[in-house]
Amino acid sequence: MTTIGIIGAGHIGSQVARAAITAGYDVVISNSRGPETLGDLIAELGPKAKAATATDAAAAADIAVVTVPLKALGAIPVEPLAGKIVIDTNNYYFERDGRIASLDDGIDTVSGLLQAHLPESRVAKGFNHIGWADITTDGTPAGTEGRRALATASDFDDAAAFVTKLYDEIGFDTVNVGPLSESWRVERDQPAYVVPQTREELVANLARAERATASAA
Repeated sequence: MTTIGIIGAGHIGSQVARAAITAGYDVVISNSRGPETLGDLIAELGPKAKAATATDAAAAADIAVVTVPLKALGAIPVEPLAGKIVIDTNNYYFERDGRIASLDDGIDTVSGLLQAHLPESRVAKGFNHIGWADITTDGTPAGTEGRRALATASDFDDAAAFVTKLYDEIGFDTVNVGPLSESWRVERDQPAYVVPQTREELVANLARAERATASAA
């Protein structure tokens, strides 16, 4: 059975854990306060879930999900994630994370920064442009009219393919944006960000995206 290691047990991480377990995955989940603080969540998730440190969750993972504030990126363990697919749910909120010049200037993307931090991992964007509560409520069976779509992006075909598979298993269509350099199209303040949309609507919203930079403001 495939184990998904989740680094970050906030709203998104907890919801991804619930969805993944429903889809048949085992989950090992961590937070910044220690596994002993996750007892209530583990009790809710049931026997397919375990709490761990971030390093141990990364080591246990066949596939990892990183869902921590961007300002905490440097604390993500590197070596245990080498060779693994890592799904990045993050967004840049300068109010929380502080100003990051390469993002403000449109040089980097959020997931590109994680890929640089994890040079031997295969990073894919996922779950960043859906409200956390919707992850377990908006999914519908494949072929449902009006099925909601979510985006992914990666420099690695197998990473994007896994996100596509996981989305489908929990009830969503997928639009592949392309490489991580294009993942800004589903980041904060873009037309595709945190709005329910079908595959066709998502494609249209991606095309409408415009990259603002601090220097152009």
